Amino acid sequence: MAAHRPGLRIGGWLQVAASLLWLPQAALIAQAVGRLADGGGVEAVVWPAALVLGLGLARAGIEAAGSRLAFRAARATLSDLRDRAVSALSAGSPLDSARPASGLAASVIAEQADTVTPYLARFQPARLRATVVPLVILAAVLPLSWTAALVLLIAAPLIPIFMALIGWRAKAASEAQMVELGGMNAFLLDRLRGLATIRGLGAVDLTARRLRANAEALRRRTMAVLRIAFLSSAVLELFAALGVAMVAVYIGFHLLGQLPFGAWGAKLDLAQGLFILLLAPAFFEPLRDVSAVWHDRAAGEAAIGALHRLSLHRLALPGAAGDVESAANPPATRPAGPPAVRIEGLGFRHAGAGAAVLEDFDLTVAAGERVALLGPSGSGKSTLLALVAGLAPAGSGRISIGDVALGPETSAALRRRMAWIGQRPHIFAGSIRTNIALGRPDVTPTDVAAALKVVALDKVASARSDAEIGEGGTGLSGGEILRLALARAAADGRTDLLLVDEPTAHLDGATAAEVTDGLIAVAAGRTLILATHDPVLAARMDRIIRLEARS
Repeated sequence: MAAHRPGLRIGGWLQVAASLLWLPQAALIAQAVGRLADGGGVEAVVWPAALVLGLGLARAGIEAAGSRLAFRAARATLSDLRDRAVSALSAGSPLDSARPASGLAASVIAEQADTVTPYLARFQPARLRATVVPLVILAAVLPLSWTAALVLLIAAPLIPIFMALIGWRAKAASEAQMVELGGMNAFLLDRLRGLATIRGLGAVDLTARRLRANAEALRRRTMAVLRIAFLSSAVLELFAALGVAMVAVYIGFHLLGQLPFGAWGAKLDLAQGLFILLLAPAFFEPLRDVSAVWHDRAAGEAAIGALHRLSLHRLALPGAAGDVESAANPPATRPAGPPAVRIEGLGFRHAGAGAAVLEDFDLTVAAGERVALLGPSGSGKSTLLALVAGLAPAGSGRISIGDVALGPETSAALRRRMAWIGQRPHIFAGSIRTNIALGRPDVTPTDVAAALKVVALDKVASARSDAEIGEGGTGLSGGEILRLALARAAADGRTDLLLVDEPTAHLDGATAAEVTDGLIAVAAGRTLILATHDPVLAARMDRIIRLEARS
Protein backbone atom coordinates (compact mmCIF):
# COMPACT_ATOMS: atom_id res chain seq x y z
CA MET A 1 0.00 0.00 0.00
CA ALA A 2 2.86 2.36 0.77
CA ALA A 3 4.16 2.03 -2.79
CA HIS A 4 1.07 3.86 -4.11
CA ARG A 5 0.83 6.57 -1.44
CA PRO A 6 2.71 9.14 -3.58
CA GLY A 7 0.03 8.82 -6.25
CA LEU A 8 -2.70 9.28 -3.68
CA ARG A 9 -0.95 12.30 -2.15
CA ILE A 10 -0.29 13.98 -5.49
CA GLY A 11 -3.86 13.36 -6.62
CA GLY A 12 -5.15 14.82 -3.35
CA TRP A 13 -2.97 17.93 -3.57
CA LEU A 14 -4.04 18.53 -7.18
CA GLN A 15 -7.65 18.53 -6.02
CA VAL A 16 -6.72 20.94 -3.22
CA ALA A 17 -5.09 23.25 -5.78
CA ALA A 18 -8.22 23.10 -7.94
CA SER A 19 -10.40 24.08 -4.96
CA LEU A 20 -8.11 27.00 -4.07
CA LEU A 21 -8.48 28.46 -7.56
CA TRP A 22 -11.92 29.58 -6.46
CA LEU A 23 -10.30 32.34 -4.37
CA PRO A 24 -8.97 34.35 -7.34
CA GLN A 25 -12.21 33.61 -9.22
CA ALA A 26 -14.26 34.99 -6.35
CA ALA A 27 -12.02 38.05 -6.08
CA LEU A 28 -12.41 38.77 -9.81
CA ILE A 29 -16.19 38.35 -9.66
CA ALA A 30 -16.46 40.63 -6.61
CA GLN A 31 -14.29 43.31 -8.21
CA ALA A 32 -16.31 43.18 -11.44
CA VAL A 33 -19.61 43.59 -9.57
CA GLY A 34 -18.09 46.41 -7.51
CA ARG A 35 -17.02 48.26 -10.69
CA LEU A 36 -20.48 47.86 -12.18
CA ALA A 37 -22.00 49.25 -8.98
CA ASP A 38 -19.64 52.21 -9.20
CA GLY A 39 -20.95 53.00 -12.69
CA GLY A 40 -18.43 51.14 -14.80
CA GLY A 41 -19.41 49.87 -18.21
CA VAL A 42 -19.20 46.46 -19.85
CA GLU A 43 -15.51 47.03 -20.59
CA ALA A 44 -14.88 46.97 -16.82
CA VAL A 45 -15.93 43.31 -16.58
CA VAL A 46 -14.62 41.84 -19.86
CA TRP A 47 -11.14 41.01 -18.64
CA PRO A 48 -12.28 39.75 -15.21
CA ALA A 49 -14.83 37.54 -16.99
CA ALA A 50 -12.16 36.16 -19.33
CA LEU A 51 -9.84 35.45 -16.39
CA VAL A 52 -12.67 33.77 -14.47
CA LEU A 53 -13.35 31.56 -17.50
CA GLY A 54 -9.67 30.70 -17.86
CA LEU A 55 -9.33 29.87 -14.17
CA GLY A 56 -12.52 27.78 -14.40
CA LEU A 57 -11.09 25.71 -17.24
CA ALA A 58 -7.80 25.29 -15.39
CA ARG A 59 -9.69 24.30 -12.27
CA ALA A 60 -11.69 21.66 -14.12
CA GLY A 61 -8.58 20.22 -15.75
CA ILE A 62 -6.59 20.07 -12.52
CA GLU A 63 -9.54 18.53 -10.67
CA ALA A 64 -9.94 15.86 -13.36
CA ALA A 65 -6.22 15.07 -13.37
CA GLY A 66 -6.14 14.77 -9.58
CA SER A 67 -9.22 12.53 -9.54
CA ARG A 68 -7.78 10.22 -12.20
CA LEU A 69 -4.44 9.99 -10.45
CA ALA A 70 -6.06 9.24 -7.09
CA PHE A 71 -8.35 6.63 -8.66
CA ARG A 72 -5.49 4.83 -10.39
CA ALA A 73 -3.42 4.79 -7.21
CA ALA A 74 -6.44 3.53 -5.24
CA ARG A 75 -7.04 0.72 -7.75
CA ALA A 76 -3.37 -0.26 -7.61
CA THR A 77 -3.49 -0.27 -3.81
CA LEU A 78 -6.60 -2.45 -3.86
CA SER A 79 -4.89 -4.87 -6.24
CA ASP A 80 -1.94 -5.13 -3.86
CA LEU A 81 -4.21 -5.77 -0.89
CA ARG A 82 -6.10 -8.45 -2.77
CA ASP A 83 -2.88 -10.03 -3.98
CA ARG A 84 -1.51 -10.22 -0.44
CA ALA A 85 -4.74 -11.73 0.86
CA VAL A 86 -4.93 -14.33 -1.90
CA SER A 87 -1.24 -15.16 -1.53
CA ALA A 88 -1.66 -15.64 2.22
CA LEU A 89 -4.67 -17.91 1.74
CA SER A 90 -2.94 -19.95 -0.96
CA ALA A 91 0.17 -20.33 1.21
CA GLY A 92 -1.86 -21.60 4.15
CA SER A 93 -2.83 -25.16 4.79
CA PRO A 94 -6.20 -26.55 3.69
CA LEU A 95 -6.02 -28.62 6.88
CA ASP A 96 -5.91 -25.52 9.09
CA SER A 97 -9.05 -25.50 11.27
CA ALA A 98 -8.63 -21.72 11.77
CA ARG A 99 -8.59 -21.08 8.03
CA PRO A 100 -11.27 -18.51 7.05
CA ALA A 101 -14.41 -19.98 5.54
CA SER A 102 -14.45 -19.93 1.74
CA GLY A 103 -17.61 -17.84 1.63
CA LEU A 104 -16.18 -15.29 4.05
CA ALA A 105 -12.86 -15.05 2.18
CA ALA A 106 -14.65 -14.70 -1.17
CA SER A 107 -16.94 -12.01 0.25
CA VAL A 108 -14.00 -10.00 1.62
CA ILE A 109 -11.81 -10.29 -1.49
CA ALA A 110 -14.44 -9.96 -4.22
CA GLU A 111 -17.20 -7.83 -2.71
CA GLN A 112 -16.19 -5.97 0.43
CA ALA A 113 -12.79 -5.03 -1.03
CA ASP A 114 -14.52 -2.88 -3.66
CA THR A 115 -15.24 -0.29 -0.96
CA VAL A 116 -11.49 0.37 -0.62
CA THR A 117 -11.35 2.27 -3.93
CA PRO A 118 -13.91 4.99 -3.06
CA TYR A 119 -12.37 5.29 0.40
CA LEU A 120 -8.90 6.00 -1.00
CA ALA A 121 -9.92 7.85 -4.18
CA ARG A 122 -12.70 10.01 -2.74
CA PHE A 123 -12.54 10.20 1.04
CA GLN A 124 -8.78 10.71 1.40
CA PRO A 125 -8.62 13.68 -1.05
CA ALA A 126 -11.82 15.09 0.46
CA ARG A 127 -10.28 14.92 3.93
CA LEU A 128 -7.15 16.69 2.66
CA ARG A 129 -9.28 19.45 1.11
CA ALA A 130 -11.26 19.79 4.33
CA THR A 131 -7.99 20.26 6.20
CA VAL A 132 -6.32 22.80 3.89
CA VAL A 133 -8.99 24.77 2.02
CA PRO A 134 -10.95 26.15 5.04
CA LEU A 135 -7.71 27.38 6.63
CA VAL A 136 -6.70 29.22 3.44
CA ILE A 137 -10.16 30.77 3.11
CA LEU A 138 -10.08 31.78 6.77
CA ALA A 139 -6.71 33.43 6.18
CA ALA A 140 -8.20 35.34 3.20
CA VAL A 141 -11.29 36.50 5.13
CA LEU A 142 -9.55 37.49 8.39
CA PRO A 143 -7.75 40.63 7.01
CA LEU A 144 -11.11 41.95 5.75
CA SER A 145 -13.41 41.14 8.66
CA TRP A 146 -12.60 39.55 11.96
CA THR A 147 -16.31 39.06 12.68
CA ALA A 148 -16.93 36.98 9.56
CA ALA A 149 -13.77 35.00 10.24
CA LEU A 150 -14.93 34.42 13.83
CA VAL A 151 -18.32 33.14 12.65
CA LEU A 152 -16.60 30.67 10.33
CA LEU A 153 -14.10 29.70 13.00
CA ILE A 154 -16.87 28.91 15.51
CA ALA A 155 -19.08 27.01 13.07
CA ALA A 156 -16.30 24.91 11.50
CA PRO A 157 -15.03 22.93 14.54
CA LEU A 158 -18.52 21.80 15.48
CA ILE A 159 -18.77 19.85 12.23
CA PRO A 160 -15.69 17.58 12.65
CA ILE A 161 -16.52 17.06 16.32
CA PHE A 162 -19.97 15.73 15.57
CA MET A 163 -18.69 13.90 12.49
CA ALA A 164 -16.05 12.13 14.59
CA LEU A 165 -18.68 11.08 17.13
CA ILE A 166 -20.87 9.74 14.33
CA GLY A 167 -17.86 8.21 12.57
CA TRP A 168 -16.99 5.97 15.50
CA ARG A 169 -20.47 4.52 15.39
CA ALA A 170 -20.42 4.31 11.57
CA LYS A 171 -17.21 2.28 11.57
CA ALA A 172 -18.58 -0.15 14.13
CA ALA A 173 -21.81 -0.49 12.14
CA SER A 174 -19.90 -1.11 8.89
CA GLU A 175 -17.69 -3.75 10.50
CA ALA A 176 -20.77 -5.48 11.91
CA GLN A 177 -22.42 -5.36 8.48
CA MET A 178 -19.37 -6.91 6.80
CA VAL A 179 -19.17 -9.67 9.41
CA GLU A 180 -22.86 -10.38 8.88
CA LEU A 181 -22.42 -10.40 5.10
CA GLY A 182 -19.40 -12.69 5.25
CA GLY A 183 -21.20 -15.05 7.63
CA MET A 184 -24.21 -15.18 5.35
CA ASN A 185 -22.05 -15.92 2.31
CA ALA A 186 -20.21 -18.67 4.20
CA PHE A 187 -23.52 -20.18 5.34
CA LEU A 188 -24.98 -20.05 1.83
CA LEU A 189 -21.89 -21.60 0.22
CA ASP A 190 -21.81 -24.37 2.83
CA ARG A 191 -25.48 -25.19 2.29
CA LEU A 192 -25.11 -25.18 -1.50
CA ARG A 193 -22.26 -27.65 -1.21
CA GLY A 194 -24.40 -29.92 0.97
CA LEU A 195 -27.69 -29.45 -0.88
CA ALA A 196 -28.07 -33.16 -1.65
CA THR A 197 -27.51 -34.04 2.02
CA ILE A 198 -29.98 -31.35 3.15
CA ARG A 199 -32.64 -32.78 0.86
CA GLY A 200 -31.89 -36.31 1.97
CA LEU A 201 -32.31 -35.35 5.63
CA GLY A 202 -35.46 -33.33 4.98
CA ALA A 203 -33.87 -30.14 6.31
CA VAL A 204 -34.83 -27.86 3.41
CA ASP A 205 -37.38 -25.84 5.42
CA LEU A 206 -34.99 -25.49 8.37
CA THR A 207 -32.24 -24.23 6.06
CA ALA A 208 -34.63 -21.80 4.38
CA ARG A 209 -35.67 -20.38 7.77
CA ARG A 210 -32.05 -19.99 8.79
CA LEU A 211 -31.23 -18.24 5.52
CA ARG A 212 -34.24 -15.95 5.95
CA ALA A 213 -33.08 -15.05 9.46
CA ASN A 214 -29.57 -14.30 8.16
CA ALA A 215 -30.97 -12.11 5.41
CA GLU A 216 -33.09 -10.18 7.93
CA ALA A 217 -30.07 -9.66 10.19
CA LEU A 218 -28.08 -8.36 7.21
CA ARG A 219 -30.93 -6.00 6.31
CA ARG A 220 -30.93 -4.56 9.84
CA ARG A 221 -27.15 -4.08 9.75
CA THR A 222 -27.34 -2.38 6.35
CA MET A 223 -30.13 -0.03 7.45
CA ALA A 224 -28.10 0.90 10.54
CA VAL A 225 -25.20 1.94 8.31
CA LEU A 226 -27.52 3.97 6.06
CA ARG A 227 -29.16 5.72 9.03
CA ILE A 228 -25.76 6.81 10.32
CA ALA A 229 -24.74 8.00 6.84
CA PHE A 230 -27.89 10.15 6.56
CA LEU A 231 -27.37 11.48 10.09
CA SER A 232 -23.83 12.61 9.29
CA SER A 233 -25.06 14.47 6.19
CA ALA A 234 -27.83 16.14 8.15
CA VAL A 235 -25.44 17.32 10.86
CA LEU A 236 -23.05 18.88 8.38
CA GLU A 237 -25.75 20.55 6.31
CA LEU A 238 -27.26 22.06 9.44
CA PHE A 239 -24.06 23.66 10.69
CA ALA A 240 -22.93 24.67 7.19
CA ALA A 241 -26.26 26.38 6.49
CA LEU A 242 -26.16 28.18 9.86
CA GLY A 243 -22.59 29.33 9.24
CA VAL A 244 -23.29 30.71 5.76
CA ALA A 245 -26.53 32.35 6.94
CA MET A 246 -24.79 34.09 9.85
CA VAL A 247 -22.06 35.42 7.56
CA ALA A 248 -24.66 36.61 5.04
CA VAL A 249 -26.70 38.35 7.75
CA TYR A 250 -23.63 40.09 9.14
CA ILE A 251 -22.41 41.27 5.69
CA GLY A 252 -25.88 42.49 4.74
CA PHE A 253 -26.42 44.51 7.93
CA HIS A 254 -22.82 45.75 7.84
CA LEU A 255 -23.22 47.13 4.32
CA LEU A 256 -26.51 48.77 5.43
CA GLY A 257 -24.67 50.40 8.33
CA GLN A 258 -26.59 48.54 11.04
CA LEU A 259 -23.53 46.52 12.19
CA PRO A 260 -20.58 48.88 11.69
CA PHE A 261 -18.10 46.78 13.67
CA GLY A 262 -16.00 43.81 12.66
CA ALA A 263 -13.93 45.26 9.78
CA TRP A 264 -10.87 46.40 11.72
CA GLY A 265 -12.25 49.90 12.30
CA ALA A 266 -13.23 50.46 8.67
CA LYS A 267 -16.29 49.65 6.60
CA LEU A 268 -16.38 46.96 3.98
CA ASP A 269 -17.23 48.05 0.47
CA LEU A 270 -19.48 46.06 -1.84
CA ALA A 271 -16.61 44.17 -3.50
CA GLN A 272 -15.11 43.11 -0.18
CA GLY A 273 -18.48 42.05 1.24
CA LEU A 274 -19.34 40.08 -1.89
CA PHE A 275 -15.90 38.43 -1.81
CA ILE A 276 -16.54 37.22 1.76
CA LEU A 277 -20.03 36.02 0.81
CA LEU A 278 -18.65 34.04 -2.14
CA LEU A 279 -16.03 32.41 0.07
CA ALA A 280 -18.42 31.42 2.88
CA PRO A 281 -20.08 28.51 0.99
CA ALA A 282 -16.65 27.45 -0.34
CA PHE A 283 -15.42 27.36 3.28
CA PHE A 284 -17.97 24.64 4.08
CA GLU A 285 -17.85 22.88 0.70
CA PRO A 286 -14.87 20.60 1.55
CA LEU A 287 -16.57 19.65 4.80
CA ARG A 288 -19.74 18.90 2.85
CA ASP A 289 -17.72 16.70 0.49
CA VAL A 290 -16.33 14.82 3.48
CA SER A 291 -19.85 14.24 4.73
CA ALA A 292 -20.92 12.92 1.33
CA VAL A 293 -18.20 10.27 1.39
CA TRP A 294 -18.13 9.67 5.15
CA HIS A 295 -19.75 6.26 4.75
CA ASP A 296 -16.97 5.40 2.26
CA ARG A 297 -14.49 5.87 5.09
CA ALA A 298 -16.33 3.54 7.44
CA ALA A 299 -16.80 0.83 4.81
CA GLY A 300 -13.29 1.26 3.37
CA GLU A 301 -11.48 1.04 6.69
CA ALA A 302 -13.52 -2.00 7.66
CA ALA A 303 -12.66 -3.66 4.31
CA ILE A 304 -8.95 -2.86 4.65
CA GLY A 305 -9.01 -4.35 8.14
CA ALA A 306 -10.69 -7.50 6.82
CA LEU A 307 -8.14 -7.80 3.99
CA HIS A 308 -5.26 -7.33 6.42
CA ARG A 309 -6.66 -10.06 8.66
CA LEU A 310 -6.71 -12.41 5.68
CA SER A 311 -3.19 -11.33 4.71
CA LEU A 312 -1.87 -11.95 8.22
CA HIS A 313 -3.51 -15.35 8.52
CA ARG A 314 -0.71 -17.87 8.84
CA LEU A 315 -0.65 -21.42 10.10
CA ALA A 316 2.10 -21.82 12.68
CA LEU A 317 3.69 -24.91 11.24
CA PRO A 318 6.93 -25.75 9.47
CA GLY A 319 6.48 -24.58 5.92
CA ALA A 320 3.45 -22.34 6.28
CA ALA A 321 4.53 -19.31 8.28
CA GLY A 322 5.93 -16.12 6.88
CA ASP A 323 6.72 -17.39 3.43
CA VAL A 324 4.25 -15.60 1.16
CA GLU A 325 6.86 -13.14 -0.09
CA SER A 326 9.50 -15.81 -0.56
CA ALA A 327 7.00 -18.01 -2.35
CA ALA A 328 6.56 -15.31 -4.94
CA ASN A 329 10.34 -15.14 -5.46
CA PRO A 330 11.76 -18.67 -5.22
CA PRO A 331 15.50 -19.15 -5.52
CA ALA A 332 16.75 -19.15 -9.09
CA THR A 333 18.91 -22.24 -8.57
CA ARG A 334 18.65 -25.44 -6.57
CA PRO A 335 20.66 -28.64 -6.35
CA ALA A 336 20.58 -30.71 -9.54
CA GLY A 337 18.70 -33.99 -9.50
CA PRO A 338 15.71 -35.19 -7.47
CA PRO A 339 15.87 -34.79 -3.69
CA ALA A 340 16.17 -37.40 -1.01
CA VAL A 341 13.61 -37.19 1.80
CA ARG A 342 14.55 -37.94 5.39
CA ILE A 343 12.04 -38.11 8.25
CA GLU A 344 13.31 -38.46 11.82
CA GLY A 345 11.27 -38.94 15.00
CA LEU A 346 8.10 -37.54 13.42
CA GLY A 347 5.03 -37.26 15.62
CA PHE A 348 1.54 -35.94 14.89
CA ARG A 349 -1.75 -35.91 16.74
CA HIS A 350 -5.03 -34.45 15.49
CA ALA A 351 -6.52 -31.76 17.73
CA GLY A 352 -8.76 -33.37 20.32
CA ALA A 353 -7.74 -36.90 19.34
CA GLY A 354 -6.66 -39.36 21.98
CA ALA A 355 -4.09 -41.40 20.06
CA ALA A 356 -1.31 -40.04 17.89
CA VAL A 357 -1.55 -40.75 14.16
CA LEU A 358 2.25 -40.88 13.89
CA GLU A 359 4.67 -41.30 16.75
CA ASP A 360 8.47 -41.40 16.56
CA PHE A 361 8.23 -42.22 12.84
CA ASP A 362 11.40 -42.56 10.75
CA LEU A 363 11.69 -42.88 6.98
CA THR A 364 14.41 -42.28 4.42
CA VAL A 365 13.57 -42.05 0.73
CA ALA A 366 16.52 -42.06 -1.63
CA ALA A 367 16.83 -39.53 -4.44
CA GLY A 368 14.75 -40.70 -7.39
CA GLU A 369 13.18 -43.56 -5.42
CA ARG A 370 9.50 -44.47 -5.76
CA VAL A 371 7.99 -45.36 -2.39
CA ALA A 372 4.44 -46.55 -1.68
CA LEU A 373 2.79 -45.96 1.69
CA LEU A 374 0.38 -48.87 2.02
CA GLY A 375 -2.11 -49.24 4.82
CA PRO A 376 -5.74 -49.06 5.90
CA SER A 377 -7.69 -45.85 6.40
CA GLY A 378 -6.56 -44.01 9.51
CA SER A 379 -3.01 -45.30 9.36
CA GLY A 380 -1.63 -41.84 8.62
CA LYS A 381 -0.71 -42.11 4.92
CA SER A 382 -2.34 -38.86 3.81
CA THR A 383 -1.22 -37.15 7.02
CA LEU A 384 2.39 -38.10 6.31
CA LEU A 385 2.16 -36.61 2.82
CA ALA A 386 0.68 -33.40 4.28
CA LEU A 387 3.53 -33.19 6.79
CA VAL A 388 6.16 -33.62 4.06
CA ALA A 389 4.42 -30.89 2.03
CA GLY A 390 4.35 -28.58 5.06
CA LEU A 391 0.55 -28.44 5.07
CA ALA A 392 0.11 -29.66 8.64
CA PRO A 393 2.01 -28.89 11.86
CA ALA A 394 4.25 -31.70 13.03
CA GLY A 395 4.09 -32.26 16.75
CA SER A 396 7.70 -33.39 16.90
CA GLY A 397 10.55 -34.56 14.71
CA ARG A 398 12.35 -33.28 11.66
CA ILE A 399 11.77 -33.46 7.91
CA SER A 400 14.61 -32.82 5.46
CA ILE A 401 14.23 -32.57 1.70
CA GLY A 402 17.44 -32.67 -0.26
CA ASP A 403 19.47 -32.09 2.93
CA VAL A 404 17.43 -28.92 3.63
CA ALA A 405 15.33 -28.92 6.79
CA LEU A 406 11.69 -28.04 6.24
CA GLY A 407 11.04 -24.82 8.16
CA PRO A 408 9.52 -21.33 7.87
CA GLU A 409 12.54 -19.93 6.01
CA THR A 410 12.90 -22.82 3.55
CA SER A 411 9.34 -24.01 3.02
CA ALA A 412 8.52 -21.82 0.02
CA ALA A 413 11.56 -22.94 -1.98
CA LEU A 414 11.01 -26.58 -0.98
CA ARG A 415 7.34 -26.53 -1.94
CA ARG A 416 8.31 -25.08 -5.30
CA ARG A 417 10.01 -28.43 -5.96
CA MET A 418 6.89 -30.43 -5.08
CA ALA A 419 3.86 -31.51 -7.05
CA TRP A 420 0.79 -32.64 -5.12
CA ILE A 421 -1.72 -34.93 -6.82
CA GLY A 422 -4.80 -35.82 -4.80
CA GLN A 423 -7.73 -38.13 -5.33
CA ARG A 424 -9.93 -35.43 -6.82
CA PRO A 425 -7.81 -32.81 -8.64
CA HIS A 426 -9.68 -29.64 -9.39
CA ILE A 427 -10.23 -28.91 -13.07
CA PHE A 428 -11.02 -25.35 -14.13
CA ALA A 429 -13.38 -24.39 -16.90
CA GLY A 430 -11.28 -24.08 -20.06
CA SER A 431 -9.30 -26.24 -22.45
CA ILE A 432 -7.12 -29.20 -21.50
CA ARG A 433 -3.96 -27.27 -22.39
CA THR A 434 -4.84 -24.24 -20.27
CA ASN A 435 -5.61 -26.57 -17.36
CA ILE A 436 -2.11 -28.00 -17.65
CA ALA A 437 -0.30 -24.67 -18.03
CA LEU A 438 -2.37 -23.00 -15.26
CA GLY A 439 -1.09 -19.62 -16.37
CA ARG A 440 2.50 -20.42 -15.33
CA PRO A 441 4.79 -18.28 -17.51
CA ASP A 442 7.60 -20.86 -17.38
CA VAL A 443 5.37 -23.62 -18.83
CA THR A 444 5.54 -23.33 -22.62
CA PRO A 445 3.22 -24.90 -25.21
CA THR A 446 6.06 -27.32 -25.98
CA ASP A 447 6.14 -28.38 -22.32
CA VAL A 448 2.39 -28.92 -22.38
CA ALA A 449 2.56 -31.03 -25.54
CA ALA A 450 5.35 -33.16 -24.07
CA ALA A 451 3.43 -33.63 -20.83
CA LEU A 452 0.31 -34.74 -22.70
CA LYS A 453 2.36 -37.34 -24.51
CA VAL A 454 3.97 -38.63 -21.32
CA VAL A 455 0.60 -39.38 -19.73
CA ALA A 456 -0.92 -40.64 -23.00
CA LEU A 457 -3.48 -37.84 -23.08
CA ASP A 458 -2.32 -36.32 -26.36
CA LYS A 459 -4.96 -38.09 -28.44
CA VAL A 460 -7.73 -36.90 -26.14
CA ALA A 461 -6.39 -33.34 -26.30
CA SER A 462 -6.14 -33.49 -30.11
CA ALA A 463 -9.67 -34.86 -30.42
CA ARG A 464 -11.05 -32.10 -28.21
CA SER A 465 -8.73 -29.48 -29.74
CA ASP A 466 -9.45 -26.24 -27.85
CA ALA A 467 -12.95 -27.31 -26.81
CA GLU A 468 -13.90 -26.12 -23.36
CA ILE A 469 -14.27 -28.53 -20.47
CA GLY A 470 -16.56 -27.66 -17.63
CA GLU A 471 -15.70 -26.67 -14.09
CA GLY A 472 -14.69 -29.75 -12.14
CA GLY A 473 -13.78 -31.67 -15.30
CA THR A 474 -17.20 -32.01 -16.91
CA GLY A 475 -16.64 -33.83 -20.19
CA LEU A 476 -13.68 -35.89 -18.97
CA SER A 477 -13.66 -39.31 -17.35
CA GLY A 478 -12.22 -39.90 -13.91
CA GLY A 479 -9.07 -41.43 -15.35
CA GLU A 480 -8.59 -38.56 -17.78
CA ILE A 481 -8.93 -36.06 -14.95
CA LEU A 482 -6.19 -37.81 -12.96
CA ARG A 483 -3.92 -38.05 -16.00
CA LEU A 484 -4.48 -34.34 -16.63
CA ALA A 485 -3.30 -33.70 -13.06
CA LEU A 486 -0.23 -35.83 -13.76
CA ALA A 487 0.41 -33.78 -16.88
CA ARG A 488 0.44 -30.61 -14.77
CA ALA A 489 3.33 -32.03 -12.79
CA ALA A 490 5.10 -33.32 -15.88
CA ALA A 491 4.89 -29.94 -17.63
CA ASP A 492 6.82 -28.18 -14.86
CA GLY A 493 10.43 -29.24 -15.12
CA ARG A 494 11.28 -27.65 -11.76
CA THR A 495 9.19 -30.12 -9.74
CA ASP A 496 11.22 -33.16 -8.75
CA LEU A 497 9.30 -34.45 -5.72
CA LEU A 498 5.87 -35.99 -6.35
CA LEU A 499 3.43 -36.43 -3.46
CA VAL A 500 0.49 -38.51 -4.65
CA ASP A 501 -2.55 -39.41 -2.55
CA GLU A 502 -4.71 -42.38 -3.62
CA PRO A 503 -4.58 -41.78 -7.38
CA THR A 504 -6.42 -45.00 -8.30
CA ALA A 505 -9.16 -44.84 -5.67
CA HIS A 506 -12.66 -45.26 -7.15
CA LEU A 507 -11.26 -46.29 -10.55
CA ASP A 508 -11.89 -49.56 -12.38
CA GLY A 509 -8.98 -51.87 -13.10
CA ALA A 510 -8.34 -50.76 -16.69
CA THR A 511 -8.48 -47.07 -15.87
CA ALA A 512 -6.31 -47.56 -12.77
CA ALA A 513 -3.71 -49.27 -14.96
CA GLU A 514 -3.68 -46.29 -17.35
CA VAL A 515 -3.26 -43.85 -14.45
CA THR A 516 -0.49 -46.02 -12.97
CA ASP A 517 1.41 -46.08 -16.28
CA GLY A 518 1.11 -42.31 -16.52
CA LEU A 519 2.28 -41.86 -12.92
CA ILE A 520 5.35 -44.03 -13.44
CA ALA A 521 6.19 -42.14 -16.64
CA VAL A 522 5.92 -38.77 -14.88
CA ALA A 523 7.97 -40.06 -11.93
CA ALA A 524 10.98 -40.82 -14.14
CA GLY A 525 13.85 -38.70 -12.82
CA ARG A 526 11.79 -37.59 -9.81
CA THR A 527 11.33 -38.75 -6.23
CA LEU A 528 7.86 -40.21 -5.64
CA ILE A 529 6.04 -40.79 -2.35
CA LEU A 530 2.68 -42.43 -2.89
CA ALA A 531 -0.18 -43.13 -0.45
CA THR A 532 -2.50 -45.90 -1.56
CA HIS A 533 -4.79 -48.76 -0.60
CA ASP A 534 -4.14 -50.45 -3.94
CA PRO A 535 -1.66 -53.36 -3.65
CA VAL A 536 -1.39 -53.56 -7.44
CA LEU A 537 -0.25 -49.92 -7.64
CA ALA A 538 2.04 -50.37 -4.64
CA ALA A 539 3.70 -53.36 -6.30
CA ARG A 540 4.81 -51.12 -9.20
CA MET A 541 6.86 -48.96 -6.81
CA ASP A 542 10.49 -49.54 -5.79
CA ARG A 543 9.61 -50.03 -2.13
CA ILE A 544 6.53 -50.44 0.05
CA ILE A 545 6.22 -48.95 3.54
CA ARG A 546 3.38 -50.51 5.47
CA LEU A 547 1.55 -48.36 8.00
CA GLU A 548 -0.82 -49.70 10.63
CA ALA A 549 -3.78 -47.84 12.10
CA ARG A 550 -3.20 -46.75 15.69
CA SER A 551 -5.94 -47.33 18.22
